[in-house]
Amino acid sequence: MRTSIRNSLSDTMVMMERRLRHSFRSVDTIITVVAMPVVLMLMFVYVFGGAMNTGTGHYINYIVPGIILMTISSGVAYTALGVNTDITSGFFDRFRSMPIAESSILTGHVLTSVVFSAVSSFIVFVVALAMGFRTGAGIVGGLSIIGIFLLYTIATTWLAVMFGLLAKTAEGAGIFAYPLIFLPFVSSGFAPTKTMPGPLRVFAENQPVTHIINAVRALLAGQPVGNSAWIAIAWCLVLLVAAYLTSMYIYKNKTT
Repeated sequence: MRTSIRNSLSDTMVMMERRLRHSFRSVDTIITVVAMPVVLMLMFVYVFGGAMNTGTGHYINYIVPGIILMTISSGVAYTALGVNTDITSGFFDRFRSMPIAESSILTGHVLTSVVFSAVSSFIVFVVALAMGFRTGAGIVGGLSIIGIFLLYTIATTWLAVMFGLLAKTAEGAGIFAYPLIFLPFVSSGFAPTKTMPGPLRVFAENQPVTHIINAVRALLAGQPVGNSAWIAIAWCLVLLVAAYLTSMYIYKNKTT
């Protein structure tokens, strides 16, 4: 039993190392995942920030949670493309003939997404600090923020895996990125939801990204979180379980 677990972990690490090499060597991936959120943050703060009245002081402090979610979503989107490429290129079929744990292929993609998103988010966070971002979160608050972002990353990555398995082409898998990256814009990420028109406001106030952003923003400011954190965690857990079970079902059907 222990040998089997060790072998499975070893296979997963090999798969993750392979995907990480591809990710960090891809210039377009780095530009999309890291450079674009930084450019958007610069534009929103220095071009639109002066006209924004969020009632929370510096605008940079308001938009950082949304920018980091965009960064995570951009990185996660490449997981769908990577999974689909492995399927259409015959990579899955080649590895099925080798003595490796089948689950390590998908798990390697997920862990790669977590590591790559963490590195990208850290870079964006450092740039935000250089732009004047400040936080009142303590150790517990900081760990809570990391936990929420980590849970969101894992949940959306399994969703990306599902789309990557379902898509017939790389272009089809890439379409998955658009709604995932677009959601922070239709939330409290860049402007208070109370300023939005009726139907849009209802959607923005009740979609999961808004609860995640509100929870993280309160934790960063050292303020009471209220129910936002629990709602955010519940959304992520439901999405994680549903996406994981669906992905594994599709994967088993495709590899048998």
